[in-house]
Amino acid sequence: MKTFRTALATMAFLSSIGMQAQGQMTLRLDEAKTSVSPILYGMMTEEINFAYEGGLYAQLLRNVSFRDAQNGKRPNPWTPWKPEGAKFWSLTDSTTSKVRVEEKGGYNRANPIAFIWTAQKGDGLLNEGYWGVPVRAGEQYQGAVIAKTNIAGGSEFEIALVSNDGKTVYASTVVNGLNDNWQRLEFSFNAPKNLEKATKDVKFRITALKSGEYQLSKVVLFPETFKGRKNGLRKDLMQMMCDMNPKFLRFPGGNYLEGNDFQNRFDWKRTVGNPDERPGHMSPWGYRSTDGLGLLEFLQWAEDCGAEPILGVFAGYVLSTDYLSADFCDNFVQDALDEIEYVIGGADTKWGAQRIKDGHPEPFPLHYVEIGNEDFFDLSGSYPGRYKKFYEAIKAKYPQLQIISTQEAKMIKEQAEETGVDNIKLDVIDEHYYRSTEDMYRAFNQYDSYDRKGPKIFCGEWASREGTPTTNMNAALGDAAWMSAMERNSDIVIAHCYAPLFVNVNKGGMQWESDLIGVDALSAYGSPSYYAQCMYANHVGNKIVPVEVAKMPKMAAKDGELPQIYYSATTDTKTGKTYLKLVNGGSTKQNVTIYIKGGKVQKNGKQIILTSAKPEDTNSIDNPRNIVPVAKKIKAGKNFKVNLPAYSVNVLTF
Repeated sequence: MKTFRTALATMAFLSSIGMQAQGQMTLRLDEAKTSVSPILYGMMTEEINFAYEGGLYAQLLRNVSFRDAQNGKRPNPWTPWKPEGAKFWSLTDSTTSKVRVEEKGGYNRANPIAFIWTAQKGDGLLNEGYWGVPVRAGEQYQGAVIAKTNIAGGSEFEIALVSNDGKTVYASTVVNGLNDNWQRLEFSFNAPKNLEKATKDVKFRITALKSGEYQLSKVVLFPETFKGRKNGLRKDLMQMMCDMNPKFLRFPGGNYLEGNDFQNRFDWKRTVGNPDERPGHMSPWGYRSTDGLGLLEFLQWAEDCGAEPILGVFAGYVLSTDYLSADFCDNFVQDALDEIEYVIGGADTKWGAQRIKDGHPEPFPLHYVEIGNEDFFDLSGSYPGRYKKFYEAIKAKYPQLQIISTQEAKMIKEQAEETGVDNIKLDVIDEHYYRSTEDMYRAFNQYDSYDRKGPKIFCGEWASREGTPTTNMNAALGDAAWMSAMERNSDIVIAHCYAPLFVNVNKGGMQWESDLIGVDALSAYGSPSYYAQCMYANHVGNKIVPVEVAKMPKMAAKDGELPQIYYSATTDTKTGKTYLKLVNGGSTKQNVTIYIKGGKVQKNGKQIILTSAKPEDTNSIDNPRNIVPVAKKIKAGKNFKVNLPAYSVNVLTF
């Protein structure tokens, strides 16, 4: 026992000595000549975790076109199917009301369902939204119902937002003019200004004001949207993304680009124009996408965040591993050329004119186009041929564009050789990494040895996968270390983006753990990883500063030891500011002495710190600001010391 206690005392003493040991860092401002990529920090998105429907896309009702029937899908074409009702819609009084769904007979081809409701006067039809409908004091709502009735002389609806028990009416209006023809009837109302507390324990209700039969084909409801855009996006989530200072938005995916089959790929031509004429499709993650958030909305999303698009085009491969070889991809190649024309074409082009008609006269900026998504899963060997066909067609018409491959250089060249595809040219390679925090630490020097003469790197999906539904502090440490690695090598790593971006935190809303931003119907919060992203993207210069280190501390890991501190430095030659990013992944605080070579340094500096007492600490809907960055003043100079708290991400500005 005495020996054991002595050993513990010795360990404590050595830990104390290690904690006081000071690492040394020399920043060579006189050698800061390599440029930082101007689009290094960005965002990636796809429809997963109810990121769009029930998330960013502000439309509040679920199953708006009654396409999801209560008893599921028809098993096969020969099986009788008698759908009754529609998911997420219910009756206030099922003893007097009756509903059925007619597959044909709706408003148009995009909305073919006729939801037939036989009601007595005063009966109600309820929609529960996406785990509730948000009501905030003074909020204005805009909506529309496509409906008709066989009641002689026509009829009216009352539209309302009501508490779950139906006893409180938060807002209501009457929709007039229902007759025996399909009509799109718009309405609006406001929540009371004196509402004491915002709530999502709310349902949307349609009340019949006469007895008889009503038919509905589509119902939508929007709150106030970002920049007041019609068919727009949630204000709070858009502001959170603007705060990330992204330089690009990679869209529409991800798996959402490919779809589970050809029918359910992201068919961009069916997502532009009037939202009432967009049929929607099944997303790869088991729920329906209305395609209300279509190509134009993606482009405006990027524009409103100050970003440019990195456009992913469908390349003939779907998640079921079905594909079309290069010889049969001509139609998809033309679709890609048409899509690029929609983005950047002028009024004298077919699809540029369509964009102008849709409400955006000016072309969008576009420099990068990605061919497919994660085609490293395609083991058929078809990608080199498909890629080459897209590459050559796009370059012939738009030689200024850079093309991104979704297979690594070695794999695409090996498959090209095996399948007889010659002259593969690679501008940029998309690499994806989902790792533990410790694996992120181990990858800190990964890009140091990449061939600078080879194709550039786009790290189009990455994350430290720890924490649920959003990441914890430990994941933020791994993320920051990995961002430091990419920033130090941003001559070869031109851009990167975390994934997934959003998760609906309600039960049933998550398909993928460890996400950046958590949402529910009413509110949203950033994970520790989100704040690390904001810290890094908002403090980056235009030149990489070489950093020399000495006497840096180590920390225990599963297989031996790892460095405890990870770093990157950049300087802005226009403002004179230098940014030093330091990650302390260990359980002990560390003091580091900074030496500056080749520049004059003012005494006043700033340190932004993201930290928590335990690495498993996190944020949540109920405690959204448990872990947030804090700033303090520090003394800088040619030589100065900085304190790094345990488990901390730090950004120094001087």
